[in-house]
Amino acid sequence: MQWQDQAIILGVKRHGETSVIAEVMTRDRGRHLGLVRSGRSRAMQPVLQAGNAVEVIWRARLDEHLGEFRVEPVTLRAARLMETATAVYGVQAMGALLRLLPERDPHPHLFDALEVILDHLHNPADAGELFVRFELAVLNDLGFGLDLAECAATGARSDLVYVSPKSGRAVSRAAGAPWADKMLLLPPFLSVEGNHAADFDSLSAAFRLTGFFLHRHVYEPRGIEAATARDGFVQAALKALNPALRTLSGPNGISA
Repeated sequence: MQWQDQAIILGVKRHGETSVIAEVMTRDRGRHLGLVRSGRSRAMQPVLQAGNAVEVIWRARLDEHLGEFRVEPVTLRAARLMETATAVYGVQAMGALLRLLPERDPHPHLFDALEVILDHLHNPADAGELFVRFELAVLNDLGFGLDLAECAATGARSDLVYVSPKSGRAVSRAAGAPWADKMLLLPPFLSVEGNHAADFDSLSAAFRLTGFFLHRHVYEPRGIEAATARDGFVQAALKALNPALRTLSGPNGISA
């Protein structure tokens, strides 16, 4: 058995004295593990860093085996990703999100999104908005996608400002007014008519929104906690937009 694919390094685990087991996100074969012989060598260690783009060749006797990777560098961005807090936490947080998906389950659109976000993690506003959209895409692939295109009550596609915590569907200002205190806010940059860039307030609302549904549909049913890297990323992204920020992130978004 053999195949070749584009991949992004998510992490490595030591195996024996000189080898590692690499975890990668491939474009056509999803999240995949493989043994890299001499992966702890001076030549390979800089290549096998989270966030780097590589070309992998996987070989095994049978498809269900762990198999071995031969890894060739393509884009070594890991050093740059260590320069800002949003990048350091963002790489870890996206890796944790991808681990929610079944191993070897293809998600090429998530691979493409990961490539884009990794090149924008140095800009907190861009990184925050792209990260929220990545979380929404993961929720969708897990079967818990949000419907933000039209009002759940009226079918209207304008003035959508809320999201129902029960249905995960958008709600217009007029239809949601009587239950406004029970609704989640729909950030303008996520609405169908939104063409605004994310700012501090809208990004805060977006993190609360995705955090709420990830907790309800994924973390709580599985009996697991959200990755601590998400809290670090949320703090870093929001603090960059508002240096006076002193609040700490909570498990479902940020605390007020």
